[in-house]
Amino acid sequence: MRDGLAGDEDEPAPVFPFGYDWRLPLDRIEERLAAFVQEVIDRTLLLKHYRDDEDYRSNPTVNLVGHSMGGLIIAGYIERHGGGSVNKVVTLASPFQGSHEAILKLATGTADLGDDSGGARERRMARMTPALYQLLPSFDGALVVEDGMESDIFHPDAWQPSVMRTITHQVRGGNVAGADLFKEMLDAARTHRERISALSLATGDESNGDLVRDDDWLAIAGTDSETRVALRVGRDDEGRPRFLLSSDERRNDWDSEDQAARRNTGDGTVPLAGAIPPFMDESRVVCVTPGDLGYWELRDRALSGLAGFHGLVPKVNMLHRLAIRFLLGKGDPYGNTWGRRLPGVEEWRPPLELREKG
Repeated sequence: MRDGLAGDEDEPAPVFPFGYDWRLPLDRIEERLAAFVQEVIDRTLLLKHYRDDEDYRSNPTVNLVGHSMGGLIIAGYIERHGGGSVNKVVTLASPFQGSHEAILKLATGTADLGDDSGGARERRMARMTPALYQLLPSFDGALVVEDGMESDIFHPDAWQPSVMRTITHQVRGGNVAGADLFKEMLDAARTHRERISALSLATGDESNGDLVRDDDWLAIAGTDSETRVALRVGRDDEGRPRFLLSSDERRNDWDSEDQAARRNTGDGTVPLAGAIPPFMDESRVVCVTPGDLGYWELRDRALSGLAGFHGLVPKVNMLHRLAIRFLLGKGDPYGNTWGRRLPGVEEWRPPLELREKG
């Protein structure tokens, strides 16, 4: 990306990675990102070609690119701190409305999130990790429950008892009850999801220097991979919730003729419904598939098979070209970028001129 964004050889583009501990509550990471954004601006102004640019000097901004949880952190940062320091945003396969993999990680210790070694130790650590709760799926139909059962995943009564028992065991002898800590983590996760959903973007001719424009946010969602799109919850012998972790709800209906059914897909980790930003019009979202991998990328796809398409999304060369086009505001004279609309969207309005496939 650094090479693609660079102008003349003597005018390098400053590109800096932002590292973070994904296990922390996301609001803490947002604060660290805020400090990092200011540091990047300060460092950029040390470069002569930026320091001599009167427009940039008077209104210094950054572009933000985030994959998976990184997109959630960007959205939370902008909701909390505004978009005054942000020029453009690119998010790739971000679980804005959550993923069932978070439930599986909390329930079993194994999932496509973090260490998948499993076992009792992994389950204990997962159930004490606040960030996992902030990835819980909240879109309509995420949980399929029997009559009379709690369907709100952010409510303790929706969970099988083993989760709270583990937390209670972990904090025994402390000054907090396991049930209280479990509820506190779920409440914090609900508050975070509501805050992300309430993010406002400027649209049309609306002018507000503190809001990022929807024309300046490229949201990319992965599709056409078998993905868990729902989780069924039954009752155990005592009538308490029990997660039914069969493969029945892993679906990929991307090729269906039914537009509603086509949304039963995802990138292998994040279901398509979970990747749709709730603060953005659906006509803006750009979908990509494993078919967008180039010939020479198939080797990487084979080597990264365990990670699925979700882990490969930021490595797709076509998406590199697309992101650079978007950030630089360039056209596509060679026709080597493209995308797809969300199923059911009649008028597709991606934030840049884009050839549609499919």
